[in-house]
Amino acid sequence: MAEKIISPGVFTNEIDQTFLPTAVADIGAALIGPTLKGPAGIPTVVTSFSDFQAKFGDVFKNGSTGSSVQFLTSHTAEEYLKNSDSLTVVRVMDGTFGPATANVGTSGSAVAANKATSSITMAPAAFGTATDDEFQITNKAGTEFRFIAADPVGGVPADTGTTFYHATGSNTAGYIDNLVAKINAVTSTVGVTATDGTSAIQITASEAGVNGNSFTVDTGSGTSFSDIATLSGGTNAGGSTTNAFVLKTIADGTIMNNASSTSVKNNILVSGSKHNIRYEVSNVNNSKGSFSLLIRAGNDNEKRKQTLETFTNVTLDPNSPNYISKVIGDQRQTVKTDGTTKYLQFSGSFSNKSRFVTVESVNNTVDYLNENGDVRLPAASASLPNIGSGSSLGGFSGGADGHSGFDALGNQTAGHASATPANMYEKLTSTNTQGFNPGVAGRGKTGYEEALDLLSNQDEFDINLILIPGIIHNVHSTISNKAIDVCEDRGDCFAIIDPVLYDKNPSHAVTEAEAVDSNFAAMYYPWIKVPDSQVAGTQRWVPPSVALGGIYAFNDRVAHPWFAPAGLNRGGITTAIQAERKLTQANRDTLYDANVNPIATFPGQGVTVFGQKTLQKKASALDRINVRRLLIRVKKFVASSSRFLVFEQNTAATRRRFLGIVNPFLEQVQAQSGLSAFRVVMDESNNTPDTIDRNLLVGQLFLQPTRTAEFIVLDFTIQPTGASFPE
Repeated sequence: MAEKIISPGVFTNEIDQTFLPTAVADIGAALIGPTLKGPAGIPTVVTSFSDFQAKFGDVFKNGSTGSSVQFLTSHTAEEYLKNSDSLTVVRVMDGTFGPATANVGTSGSAVAANKATSSITMAPAAFGTATDDEFQITNKAGTEFRFIAADPVGGVPADTGTTFYHATGSNTAGYIDNLVAKINAVTSTVGVTATDGTSAIQITASEAGVNGNSFTVDTGSGTSFSDIATLSGGTNAGGSTTNAFVLKTIADGTIMNNASSTSVKNNILVSGSKHNIRYEVSNVNNSKGSFSLLIRAGNDNEKRKQTLETFTNVTLDPNSPNYISKVIGDQRQTVKTDGTTKYLQFSGSFSNKSRFVTVESVNNTVDYLNENGDVRLPAASASLPNIGSGSSLGGFSGGADGHSGFDALGNQTAGHASATPANMYEKLTSTNTQGFNPGVAGRGKTGYEEALDLLSNQDEFDINLILIPGIIHNVHSTISNKAIDVCEDRGDCFAIIDPVLYDKNPSHAVTEAEAVDSNFAAMYYPWIKVPDSQVAGTQRWVPPSVALGGIYAFNDRVAHPWFAPAGLNRGGITTAIQAERKLTQANRDTLYDANVNPIATFPGQGVTVFGQKTLQKKASALDRINVRRLLIRVKKFVASSSRFLVFEQNTAATRRRFLGIVNPFLEQVQAQSGLSAFRVVMDESNNTPDTIDRNLLVGQLFLQPTRTAEFIVLDFTIQPTGASFPE
């Protein structure tokens, strides 16, 4: 890997001197692919398969057959997490997608809340002269009105300070007769006329106004314009409620949409399912300005609530330690592009504590309590949320799907280019792999490429393996080659590539392997059949990478990365029912000679990985997977440990610190059969005065990897009776 030495850091380089003259703690994998739900395009760490299911889902109804299926992403995660506790998942979506939201309304107990407004704009004919114009509304007795001037150029509306009241139960004109309000340079006379037992307010222009300026009629609390008839000017505007805050799902897609405006028995959401969520507010305390927020399963009901998360004593006061944004979190990540570089941009100030939602648009109640613990402004209680779950029954709406989406119940609603339902398992094609077409931008290609671009940042994502199940090299080589390039550029992770679609011959796999030359990737053949643990009694044909991630994880758990993830001890695919074909010795020879690792079937032993070659063409130590993964492990350890030496004094003491870190580690690797010998040099011989003057600290690591016994040759010599055995 070529590296530029420009900004400070630790730089590693490999010098492979093993070409033949002839012929630590678990670091998780990265898994890229479509999932049922979850944040799209954002690398997310899961620590168990149940954690994966909660964040990304599992089973859904296939739109083509109506049968229950899972994405290969889900199968792969299950296999890998049997033997590892760290997996970085990137959900692929493409096109326009986004999360669902829920507006949590206020209690509206103060005068300023639950008000309806109607805006009236001055017309040039009426207000450009002294010609009278009337704006008249009739209402029920006892309603409060405020007239507020608004200047479209000036920005914030200015209250005239004049409030007009009707006498309760009375139509006495003298109560508000002769009051005058100044509205944007227009003097308006207010009078009352009794008509059929109702009261009327009449505003008459008596001097010229400003064309385009406007004023607003505000009914105050408890009244909407359904009680009012506007006879001239303005419109009948509906009542508007200020939100206490807005909740936004971390997961993207219409699968999160379940808001219902019609209550059903036991307050069940019609579109509620185990895949989405709902909210509930309880324990509102006006004297403390606090409340509780519950995140519930979308498919629960009032009698049998399934509470997923509970946040108690939450407030809207940003100066409180229990401020809702601090307690739940308001950070969101967005994929951005700087030239050709993809990166994640954060918004919000507080890290996410909830697994399901973030908070935004909080109606802050700053310093709700005074120094004595009393409510500072009683009207602020109107900003607290309503008890319950509002008219939406706690549901969410507004989520948008990308190219391939699912309704709230987890049924597939769209497929690839022409909304064709997804092809799954052995039905994968070049243009329809699990509903995506990875060869076309906006149909899957963009999503996969963006995920790989993000994972190329080795400082942010510490991974040692990349899995892209569903991407098949002979039809999706643009994506698979990019995955290999990412591994080579990083220099510290490995890619498992599926060479061919289902029902292809060994020669087809050989053709694909011969087109690639890299020691950062491997191919396996053939496909295998596995049981679907989430759909009882169902078996699936899956490409090799679905199981191979789990084989690598098992190898690292029972041994070390520098052991071969192959053979009867560590390469047995215990979940496999059968391989697509039982390979002969001749088949295995053909495949292995072309650097395709055979998946063999042995009587009484089952399906087994029986090869560990990388895709490197030239014979050397690095044409074996265990050696490449040894180098990955050693480089990760040395680079991460050496980072503490950056900006330290370039002296013999610093060099001794480096040797004191690296030598014990390599001794341990040697004791665990990873190295047959090694030597580390960091002294005056490679740190000359000229080197030091250029601010470089140079080290050299000479490694002799332990080779595996892949070919066991046994000579059986038959001797006559009485012959002596050679010593």
